[in-house]
Amino acid sequence: MIKNIAVLGSTGSIGCNVLEVVRQFPGRFRVVGLAAGNNIKLLRDQLESFNPRLVSVASDRGAAELRAALPAVWHDRIVAGPEGNVAVAELAEADTVVSAIVGGAGLVPTMAAIEAGKHVALANKETLVMAGDLVMGAARRKGVALLPIDSEHNAIFQALAAGRREDVDKIILTASGGPFREKDERALWEVTPAQALAHPNWSMGNKISIDSATLMNKGLEVIEARWLFDVPVERIEVLVHPQSIVHSMVEYVDGSVVAQMGVPDMRIPIAYALSYPERLRLNLPRLNLAKAGGLTFTPPDFRRFPALKLAYQACRRGGTQPAVLNAANEVAVAAFLEERIRFPEIALVVAETVSREPARALTDIATVLDADLAARVQAESVVEALMFKARQRRGEEVPCPTLPPRCDSFSDVNR
Repeated sequence: MIKNIAVLGSTGSIGCNVLEVVRQFPGRFRVVGLAAGNNIKLLRDQLESFNPRLVSVASDRGAAELRAALPAVWHDRIVAGPEGNVAVAELAEADTVVSAIVGGAGLVPTMAAIEAGKHVALANKETLVMAGDLVMGAARRKGVALLPIDSEHNAIFQALAAGRREDVDKIILTASGGPFREKDERALWEVTPAQALAHPNWSMGNKISIDSATLMNKGLEVIEARWLFDVPVERIEVLVHPQSIVHSMVEYVDGSVVAQMGVPDMRIPIAYALSYPERLRLNLPRLNLAKAGGLTFTPPDFRRFPALKLAYQACRRGGTQPAVLNAANEVAVAAFLEERIRFPEIALVVAETVSREPARALTDIATVLDADLAARVQAESVVEALMFKARQRRGEEVPCPTLPPRCDSFSDVNR
C-alpha cells in the first residue's frame, strides 16, 4: 500500500533527505504536498520529480516567481505564506505529514496536521518545545501518531521497544558536543559563524548547526523528549559522545541500558519514521564497530555551554517559558550569524530574555504565539544593548539604544 506524504520544509536539510528516501522507494511513498521556503530553483526540481497536488512557498513574491517559471496548469496549485503551510498540512490526500520546517514557524502547521487527523513524522522539535502539553493532548484526542525523525528521539523510540514504559528509569540523550567541545572558554569569544557552522559529524542547516555548537539543540531535545515520551525532565540525562555512533539510550529499572547505534545519516531515522513498524533496506554504509575505534561518553560542561542548563531550567518552570527560551534563541542565533553578537552572547541573550519574560500558563496556541512574539521583541532589545556596549568598548560614539542595557546583567561581556 502506498503511503501519501506531505513534506513541510521540503528544501531544507531534513526535507531533502526525506525526498531521497522517497526516491529510493517509489512503490512505497507518494508525495502529495510540499511546503518550502524561498529556494525556488530547488523547489522547481522537486516539483518536476514528484508532481505534488499542492505546493507552498514562504512569500507571495516567491509564489509569483514560481508561477512564472511553471506552466499554467501549476498556477492554482501554488499557495504561499503561513496559510500555505497550513493548507499543505491539512491536504486531504495526505496520510502522513513530515514536519521539518525550522524553528517556531513549524508549530501552527504541525498542529493543523494533527487536528486534520494526519500522522506526523516530527523533525521540528520546536513544536513540542513551545507547546508540548497542547500538542500531545491534541494527538491523543485525534488518535494520531507522532513518530520522531530526530536521530536521538528516533533512537529512544526504538530502544523503548525493549521493555515496558513503566519500567523506564532514565532516558540518555547523546550529544556530539559540536565543534567546540574542547575549545578553551575564553577562545569561544573569537569563534566565527563559519567555524560554528562546521559540524564534525552531521550535515545540517545553519540554525541547527549553531544550536549544536552551543548545545542549545540538546537542550531543546531534552524538552522534546520530556513531552514525546512522557518522562519527567529530572530523568533525562545528556552525555557528550563525540563519535555520534550511539544515538541515544534508555536505562531500565533493572539496570539494563538499551542503545541504538548506526552511522550518522539522517536517512536512517527518516526511513524508520516513514515506514514504521517496518524497516526499509537502505543503500547506505553499514556501521563497522571493529573500525569505529573507542566510544567515549562524558557529562556536558554547563559553564562553557550554559544554553543546555537554560533549557533544563525552562522545562522545569513550564508554562510559556520553553516557548520564550526558543524564541530568544532563534533571535540570538540569527544575530550571531549576522555577526551582530559574539558566540557566547547567544546564551546571554537567551538568559536575559527568559529572566524578563514571566512564565504564563499554557492554555492555548494563541497564548504560546503571544509569548513567542513578546520574547522575540525582548530578545532583539537585548541584542541591541549588547551591540551598544560593543561599540562603547571600541570607543565609538553611539546613541543609547531605545531600551538601555541592564549593565548588571551584562558584566560577563565587559572584556
